[in-house]
Amino acid sequence: MEQEKLKDLLKQMTLEEKIGQMTQLTPTFFSESGEITGPMLELGLSLEQLNTIGTVLGTHTKEEVINIQKNYLEQSRLKIPLIFMADVIHGYETIFPIPLALASSFNLKLVKRMAHLSAKEAAAAGIHVTFSPMADLVRDARWGRVLESNGEDPHLNTIMTKAYVEGYQGDGLTNKQNIAACVKHFVGYGESQGGKDYNTVDMSDVVLFQDHLPSFKAAIDAGAKLVMSSFNLFRGVPVTASHYLLTEVLRDYLAFDGVVISDWAAVSELVQHRVADSKASASKKAFEAGVEIDMMTDFYLNSLPDLVKSGEVSEQMIDETVMRILELKNELGLFEDPYRGLNDNFTIEEDLRLESRKIATESMVLLKNKDQVLPLKPTEKIGLAGSKATSRDTLGAWSWIGEIDASIAIAEAFAETEMIVDLAEQIVDFDRFQLVDKVVIAVGETGTEAGEAASKTNIKLTPQDIETVKQVYQWNKNIVLVVYSGRPLDLTDIEPYVKAILYAWFPGSEAGRAIVDVLTGKTNPSAKLPISLPRSVGQMPLHYNHYSTGRPFNEENPTIRYMSRYLDVMEGPLYPFGHGLNYSEIELIEANIVDKQNKFIVHYTLSNKSDVDGQEVVQFYIRDCVSEVVRPVRELKHFEKVSVKANGFYQGSFEITIDNLAYVHSDLKRFTDPGKFELYLGFDSNAPKLGEWEYQG
Repeated sequence: MEQEKLKDLLKQMTLEEKIGQMTQLTPTFFSESGEITGPMLELGLSLEQLNTIGTVLGTHTKEEVINIQKNYLEQSRLKIPLIFMADVIHGYETIFPIPLALASSFNLKLVKRMAHLSAKEAAAAGIHVTFSPMADLVRDARWGRVLESNGEDPHLNTIMTKAYVEGYQGDGLTNKQNIAACVKHFVGYGESQGGKDYNTVDMSDVVLFQDHLPSFKAAIDAGAKLVMSSFNLFRGVPVTASHYLLTEVLRDYLAFDGVVISDWAAVSELVQHRVADSKASASKKAFEAGVEIDMMTDFYLNSLPDLVKSGEVSEQMIDETVMRILELKNELGLFEDPYRGLNDNFTIEEDLRLESRKIATESMVLLKNKDQVLPLKPTEKIGLAGSKATSRDTLGAWSWIGEIDASIAIAEAFAETEMIVDLAEQIVDFDRFQLVDKVVIAVGETGTEAGEAASKTNIKLTPQDIETVKQVYQWNKNIVLVVYSGRPLDLTDIEPYVKAILYAWFPGSEAGRAIVDVLTGKTNPSAKLPISLPRSVGQMPLHYNHYSTGRPFNEENPTIRYMSRYLDVMEGPLYPFGHGLNYSEIELIEANIVDKQNKFIVHYTLSNKSDVDGQEVVQFYIRDCVSEVVRPVRELKHFEKVSVKANGFYQGSFEITIDNLAYVHSDLKRFTDPGKFELYLGFDSNAPKLGEWEYQG
C-alpha cells in the first residue's frame, strides 16, 4: 500500500480504533463464535474493542492464525489485518540449541542460519514477528534468562545480536518466509540485582553506553523492526515509564524509527512499582515515555481515549504511533495478503532436524579432556549413567511449540550406534562399572530450572548427580561428564573426579545424537565459553573483563591480604571466557604486529600437529594502559573461527583501527585517547601478551 493510502486510512480511524492498534492480546481472547470470552470478561473488554485490536501473540498453528484473522476481518470496520507475534527464540517446532549455546559456537554464520531456519518454520505457521534476539549483556549465572543471552562480553554480544536480526529478516519482509525481529529488553535487564528476575537495576550512564547499548545499536543498524522495553528500573524509574531511555536514548541517540512494545503487562506493573496510582496515570506515563504497544493489559484501551479527549495526551502522538504500526503491517504485506503466504503452501526445503543436529554439535564446549579420554572408540565398552542419560528434557526454556517426546535422549542415540552400552539409569550396584572401559555420566538442570522467572541461589548440580559421579569414580576413573544446563554451573565439587567434561547446554530436538556425534569424534568440538564458569556462586557476577581496581589481586604473591580477592576461594573462574578444547593439536606458532597510520595489522600462523582436521577460535584482546575513566583489565576486540587441516598450517590476519580502541568517556562521548595499548592473542581470555601498540593521536 502506498504511503498516501496509509495516511488516508489513518484519517478514517476513530480514536478508539487507533488505540486498539496499540494493544496486544493472546489468542484466547478471540473465540470462533465471536462471543465474549473469559479473558475478555476479566479485562472488561467489549466486542467492539476486540474488533479494533492490532496484534496477537502466541498462536500455535497456521489454522489458528487463519481462523483468527478471518473472523477478525469480518468484524473489523476498516479491515486492518492483525500482526501475529511469538517467542521464536531458538526455533519454532524444531528446537535448536539455546542462545547461550549458540553464542558458544563463536560462528556468526551459524547463528544467522539458525535464525533463518527458525523464521521459515515460524512463518509457515503464520508468525510475522519474533520476540528475539535478546541483546541483554549478562554476567550473573543466578539469573535464569542468562539462557537467552550471548554471555558476558559486549563485543561478542553485539555481533551475535546483529546476526540474529539478519537471519530472521533476511532479504526483507516482502519475502514471506522472513519474519520481523523485535530486539529485547531495552535496556539493562541483564544486571538485575542478585540475579533475581524483574529486580532492580542500578548502573552508571558510562556502563550503559559502553557495555549495554552497542548490541541494541547493532540490531537497529541491521534493521530490527521492533524494540521491547525491559521490566527493570534505570535511574530509579521503570524503563516502561522512562522518557530518557525510550525517547532520548532509543529514538534520538540510537535513531530507532520502528515500533516500541512493552513486555508482558509491564504497563500495569507501573502501579506495582508505585510510580502510578491508576490505569490512567500508568498509561500516560508509559505512552509519553515511548511505549507504543501495550502487551496484555487493557490500560491503553480503557484509559488513553479519555486522556486524549481531556487534552492530557496528544492525539498527534497517537497518530504518529499508529502510523508506525500501520507501516509495519504494510511492510509485511498484510494489506495485500492478510494471511501472508499461508495459502501458498510453501515448503521448507531444509531437513530441520538434521540442521538442528549439526548446529548443536558446534555449540557444545569441551571443557576438559584429560589423557585424551575422548573421543570414544568404537571398540570400547561404554557405561552410561546419570539423571539425564535417558531424559528427553533437552530443549530448554522458550521451546513452547517444540515437543519433548520428539527429542532424542543420549541413551537412544547410543542405541543407534554399534557401540555396546551398559545403561544404568538408577544405579544400585556401582561396581558394575569396573567392567566397562569408560563411563559417560549425563547430569544437569531440568528445562524449568533456567529461563524467565528461574533465578537460583544454588547453581551446583543436584546432590544426586554429585553422588553418582563420586560413586562411579570408586570403580572407574575414566568418567566423561555431559552437562545439560541453561547457565554456567558450579562444577567445583566434581571437576576433580572426571577426566572429560562436555558442556552441552540445552542442545535442542536432536540433543542425544549431537552429543554422541561429539563424544565419538564424528564431529570435532569447536565451541568456546561465552561466559565464565565459576568456582562458587559467591563470585557472581563474574566476568573476565571486570574493571581495574586500586588493589588488584597479585598472582605473584597471592598471600597479600589487603587486595581485591576472596579468602575462601581461588581467584578467577574454574573455566574462563573463551575456553574450549578440540580433538586436534592446534597451536599458535607465530604472530606479529604491523604498524600502520592510525591502525595496525596482526598476522598469525596456526599449526595443527594432529591427524584430525579442526577448528580454532583465535581471540584478540587489548588493555588500555591509561584512560580517562576506569576500564576493564582486558577486552575482546576481534576473533576469527578458522579451520586447520590435519598436519597443516593456517595463516591469518586482521586489522584493528583506532575506532576499535575507542571507549565511552565521562561525558558519554566515544573516542580513542592517544597512548599505549597492550595486545593479547590466543585461544581464551587468558591469552598471552603479544606486544604493545601506541596511538600517537
